[in-house]
Amino acid sequence: MKKIVNWLIAATLIVSGTSVLNSYSKANAASSSAPKVESTELIRTNKSWDGVDLPEYLKGYPELVAVKYVFPVGQKLGWHHHPVMNYGVLMQGELTIIGQDGKEKVVHEGEAVVEMVNTIHHGENRGDKPVILYMFYLSQKGLPLAVQHPEIPLD
Repeated sequence: MKKIVNWLIAATLIVSGTSVLNSYSKANAASSSAPKVESTELIRTNKSWDGVDLPEYLKGYPELVAVKYVFPVGQKLGWHHHPVMNYGVLMQGELTIIGQDGKEKVVHEGEAVVEMVNTIHHGENRGDKPVILYMFYLSQKGLPLAVQHPEIPLD
């Protein structure tokens, strides 16, 4: 009788184990066919778009700022410079950034850009649809994100 009981326990464990394994396999198969999270690194650099090395981090506590900009078609942003590092992703349109030295960078939809720091420049929407740009600033409390230069005329 003891052998029969042991055999029944063993058979029950095998059947239960098979059932558990089948359930696990089905759940695993379902999760493996589900869409996976994808990540794409857009940019990794220590230089601004014009090839200049970024400055050292500011000392003290950081203030991180995210800003959404919308540039209507034909709009020009005035001459300015950034006293802090910043970078962004162009979500829509095409943005042309012009340095005071005449160097230009065209940023296309889906591209990332690292802005110039302490160098005067401006941006223009020369495309045929509004530009939507998300910018991220590595700042400190009390610092401006940009310093305007209205004394420099736009062409």
